[in-house]
Amino acid sequence: MKRILVTRPSTQADDFAKKLRATGFEPIFFPVIEIRPVENNVALERAWAKLECYDWIVFTSVNAVTVVFSQFANRSLPHVAAIGPKTAEALQILGITPDFVPEEYVAESILPGLGDLLGKWVLLPRAEIARKALPEAIAEAGGIPHEIAVYKTLPVQPDPEGLAALKLGVDWITFTSPSTVQNFIEILHQQKMDPFQLAGKPKIACIGPITERAARDEGFVISLVAEKYTTDGLINALRNASVLEA
Repeated sequence: MKRILVTRPSTQADDFAKKLRATGFEPIFFPVIEIRPVENNVALERAWAKLECYDWIVFTSVNAVTVVFSQFANRSLPHVAAIGPKTAEALQILGITPDFVPEEYVAESILPGLGDLLGKWVLLPRAEIARKALPEAIAEAGGIPHEIAVYKTLPVQPDPEGLAALKLGVDWITFTSPSTVQNFIEILHQQKMDPFQLAGKPKIACIGPITERAARDEGFVISLVAEKYTTDGLINALRNASVLEA
């Protein structure tokens, strides 16, 4: 049974792990980041009080949806866009049907679906360390992006069981965001371990091209990138890779 290291936040790892088990893998929990809402978010409060000023609000992650709607009621919204099916699903659970979901689940692909942005305001509730590609693209299209950091991704103390398993050796390490890559490396360095020379020589699997690029930039050799940029897509790619290895 292939051992798959799961680096997602603990609050998001259970469903991923359940599906890994159902596919015949053994998930190893090793969360490397924690999602924490920005406290006393005055900027978000002001924006939410003036939603009528915005033509679009773009959610780029489930985390953004969760944080925003845990603080504010679902009032009359401008047009809503969501990147990825999980983000769209999180909105739909709240009774919000996105006006646009791009076929490719990266920020840049959302721009065509927003239409003519000249002089229009776009609200972007995002991670504190979010990439700048989307707001830059909106600005280049003549729109006015309003980025507001609504959550932080913070490193965590390593899980003892996961660390022990990693020292013994796993088959695959999965990365689902650039921050999982960066914090994985930081945690292992703190443990006096070389993230590029691990027991069992695990292969690296990434959820999509943005995470792949971050991992390559850090020095990892990437063996697998999901064709569909979701955890389901990642599991399918791992399953296909296992069949080829059999």
